[in-house]
Amino acid sequence: MKIGTPKETAQGENRVAMTPESAGQLQKLGHSCLIETGAGDAAGFSDADYESAGVEVVKTAAALWKAADIVAKVRVPDESEMKKLREGQTLISFFSPVADEAKMNKAAEKGATVIAMEMIPRISRAQKMDALSSMANIAGYRAVIEAGNNFGRFFTGQITAAGKVPPAKVLVVGAGVAGLAAIGTSTSLGAITYAFDVRPEVAEQVESMGAEFVYLDFEEEQQDGAATGGYASVSSPEFREAQLAKFRELASEVDIVITTALIPNREAPELWTEDMVEAMKPGSVIVDLAAEKGGNCKLTVMDEKIVTDNGVTIIGYTDFPSRMATQASTLYATNIRHLMTDLTPEKDGVVNHNMEDDVIRGATIAHAKDVTFPPPPPKVAAIAQQKKKEPAKELTAEEKAAQEVAAFKAQTKNQVTLLAVGAAVVLGIGLIPGMPASFMQHFIVFVLSVFIGFQVIWNVAHSLHTPLMAVTNAISSIIILGALIQVGSSSWLITILAALGIFMASVNIFGGFLVTRRMLAMFQKS
Repeated sequence: MKIGTPKETAQGENRVAMTPESAGQLQKLGHSCLIETGAGDAAGFSDADYESAGVEVVKTAAALWKAADIVAKVRVPDESEMKKLREGQTLISFFSPVADEAKMNKAAEKGATVIAMEMIPRISRAQKMDALSSMANIAGYRAVIEAGNNFGRFFTGQITAAGKVPPAKVLVVGAGVAGLAAIGTSTSLGAITYAFDVRPEVAEQVESMGAEFVYLDFEEEQQDGAATGGYASVSSPEFREAQLAKFRELASEVDIVITTALIPNREAPELWTEDMVEAMKPGSVIVDLAAEKGGNCKLTVMDEKIVTDNGVTIIGYTDFPSRMATQASTLYATNIRHLMTDLTPEKDGVVNHNMEDDVIRGATIAHAKDVTFPPPPPKVAAIAQQKKKEPAKELTAEEKAAQEVAAFKAQTKNQVTLLAVGAAVVLGIGLIPGMPASFMQHFIVFVLSVFIGFQVIWNVAHSLHTPLMAVTNAISSIIILGALIQVGSSSWLITILAALGIFMASVNIFGGFLVTRRMLAMFQKS
């Protein structure tokens, strides 16, 4: 089939839904690619780049919509583009089915299939297609850059000949994809970073990135993230009041606030009130990533930057990914390419729109002249809602003692069995005609050493197995030395056993060094 990408009609939109690299991958799936002339210019991809990748450059948008079986774009189609949509055609783009219900109904009436990229289910298998996460990652990074551009000081603290410069204090509200990207960028620039999220389970992620998680002295059972599509659930009024009280405490301390709290198809919750803005120091900056849905800050103005009477800058831009068009286009085009891989399972250029597939069904909002929004919850939600296992019954002292005795008896039985088998094997070897008495003495010591070593290592916790490798390497070195002494023996059996000992000990030593090297590499900065 023919996959076409038109030039975005939205003012200021610099992204493009197909890059030369993604076009090459789509062609491997059996599709041919079309692009409107100039569609990639703002993202740094020229028509010549596309032509060299085997993409046909079409002069007008009308010609592209007419020729393409599948149209991939970034923004919601405008009215003129909706008129070009025809029966049997597939549209892949951000669509906002709640806000653009009329367009969704119109597409269904025409018999077109619409796949909304923001409706990709947030399940493990669909992460490679999750365009919301890709764009949120860029937005979080760019939010810190914009904040730094409007902040009058360094992020990191410095001691100079002219005096001491304190580090900036940054508060990130919401530790989703955008929030974590903002946290990582802020800490890497040297700022003291605080983060808050209604899901306390993300505290470990926040702290692992070098930020401090802001805890509330309030207990509320939060709905599991898997059951809510990976997003935070709506909190109770009591929790909200505790949350706002904590923010009021921090308002006068922090220099930069980045708000990211947003649930798809809902208005953004108001988290940073007017009195909090008034409490902030002159020169402080607020970057509101939820501005498109009303904003988390009371004073945010969509697509504008304002400065309050007390000198606080509030940034309400909604085009952060578009401000990094090359990177954003590359990630978005890759998301679409992965989606097309699922839609073309045979790699023969024929689309199989399988509505039984959780990912495809979840993202499809119009198909076969029907509106298919909202989709059923993914199967993973059913797993998340299963009853938790009942806690283990606490045993009495008598029951614990009985269990310990039973375990000791079972362990003793196993040890006796192993000893009996080992004794039988040693006896069998000792009855071999011509076996030297000196060999049997060494062999018995060897068998007993193996048995004791096995018992010692077997009882070590699994978490300590890798540190234990240093000890086993030392033991292996001793084995190699002993085997090297014995390898020149006049007995062919001793020579073979010595050679095997050298081989196995060498494998253990070199394997230990390899594993240790990989472990150390995990703690090295690339």
